[in-house]
Amino acid sequence: METADDGTRTAHSLAGALAAVHFAELSNDRATARIIDAIVAWAEGQGWRVYRRAPSVFPLPPPLRGHSVLDVACARPDGPPIAIEVDRLDRPRTVDKLLAEAAAGRLAIWVRWGAGPFTAPPLPVHMVTRPAARKAGAWHTVADRPPPRHSDAPIETASPQELPWGPARND
Repeated sequence: METADDGTRTAHSLAGALAAVHFAELSNDRATARIIDAIVAWAEGQGWRVYRRAPSVFPLPPPLRGHSVLDVACARPDGPPIAIEVDRLDRPRTVDKLLAEAAAGRLAIWVRWGAGPFTAPPLPVHMVTRPAARKAGAWHTVADRPPPRHSDAPIETASPQELPWGPARND
């Protein structure tokens, strides 16, 4: 399987799933959690094994010991594992982590959300974006849906005598 094409197809599929994620009045952490939940649901819908906060191949910075963690990791029977990081901010360490994951044979995807602009990472890291705007200290998905269509039925008004509580009184 060609990893670059697989990565592009997979990233497009994830982007489609995240386009359906809408939220209003969420904090940074709650918006990130909502996006991670949507990623997990998307991956489970593909029939993959999904792991939250999975161990990464990338080491923690000194003086810490051990390895970093991934926001989401997926094991697939028909392709390489997937390593996914979710960030609102442009973090060089995230790019380094995903490059290390790609070098270890994983398909690396960086999900960026927020107001942008979003700087594309170097390949083989794929980027998926979910625009959102900050209003009154909280995050909202950008209004990218038209308002609902209202009924074309004519509006009929009732006379006061037809109302269930009877005509208006002036007591």
